[in-house]
Amino acid sequence: MATALVTGATAGIGLAFCRELAERGHDLVLVARDRARLENVSDELEAKYQVHCEILAADLSDRLQVQKVAERLSEPGRPVDLLVNNAGFGLSRSFLQGDVADEERALDVLCRAVMVLSHAAALAMRDRGRGAIINVSSVAGFVAMGSYSAAKAWVTTFSEALANELAGTGVTVTALCPGFTHTEFHQRASLDMSRLPKVMWLEADRLVRDCLDDVKAGKVISVPGPQYKLIAALTRTLPRSLVRRASGGVASRRRHGR
Repeated sequence: MATALVTGATAGIGLAFCRELAERGHDLVLVARDRARLENVSDELEAKYQVHCEILAADLSDRLQVQKVAERLSEPGRPVDLLVNNAGFGLSRSFLQGDVADEERALDVLCRAVMVLSHAAALAMRDRGRGAIINVSSVAGFVAMGSYSAAKAWVTTFSEALANELAGTGVTVTALCPGFTHTEFHQRASLDMSRLPKVMWLEADRLVRDCLDDVKAGKVISVPGPQYKLIAALTRTLPRSLVRRASGGVASRRRHGR
């Protein structure tokens, strides 16, 4: 039976991945900060899908705890066939209005942890000649809206580069680039999303299924939803000066509640 390790496994897209993978018969290594929530998710998945769940409580902004997860990915006797780097969070304030310490912590989770865990998983998977890595990025990485966009742009480009390096090894890498998704993400970041049109919202369960289909097809970048496929295509063809102006306008409206 295949085993998947999912970070940020107790909520949102991460939890949707866990449920879908468990339904498909994967054993799971569940990674998140809150052990109580991990235990609740583990109990749910084991009871409903009869799979085995391993709990690994870790704060991915802490380098020592990231290393603990990397060591689990490297264990030859307990191989991980799929890594889902999903953990992350947003910040409610713009870069210059916030505390740089919060920015550093976000960068550790969104970028450094992805790099370290991908390195550990890729080496182990390459040696076995099989495996897949999903790095949850965002369509925000195609625009220019603060440090979150910058971090997600790094995740997408990093995933493309790693996919190139692993070509022909039996190991694939996919950057999942969703748009606005119904999860706890925006509430935790204290972002008011009440004015966002309904057409712009994605459902986590559907985008996870679409992503796993893209992984099976060997796609390096997975953009769920026709509306976001269009946005991604436009941002890659329009002049960057125009993309920056449009991004700045959206960011300004969000700051002023419009």
